[in-house]
Amino acid sequence: QVQLVESGGGLVQAGGSLRLSCAASGRTFNAYAMGWFRQAPGKEREFVAAIRWSTGNTYYPDSVKGRFTISSDNAEMTVYLQMNSLRPEDTGVYYCAAGRPIYYGVEDYYNCWGQGTQVTVSS
Repeated sequence: QVQLVESGGGLVQAGGSLRLSCAASGRTFNAYAMGWFRQAPGKEREFVAAIRWSTGNTYYPDSVKGRFTISSDNAEMTVYLQMNSLRPEDTGVYYCAAGRPIYYGVEDYYNCWGQGTQVTVSS
């Protein structure tokens, strides 16, 4: 089983930046990809970014492309999400997830989740 611990959330003004971290431990070799998802109040959880450990290939939805960057430190088993040009609509709880996705943006393929970290963007 993989354990995931997120950190780095907080309050930031619109246009600002934050970097989230997700430290993975445990049987990480069973998961070949890591993803970030977010959930705003009253909304469903949505895909934000994903990265494949072995190749470093990254995946983003159009809503964050060009503003967010996912990266990984394989030696430290840590994944990062650099978020720039933040907007109020980026507000939500951000979750790190590990899995073996066929479709990287579909949360059902991720079988291990962190506890989440709150990101609040003020206008």
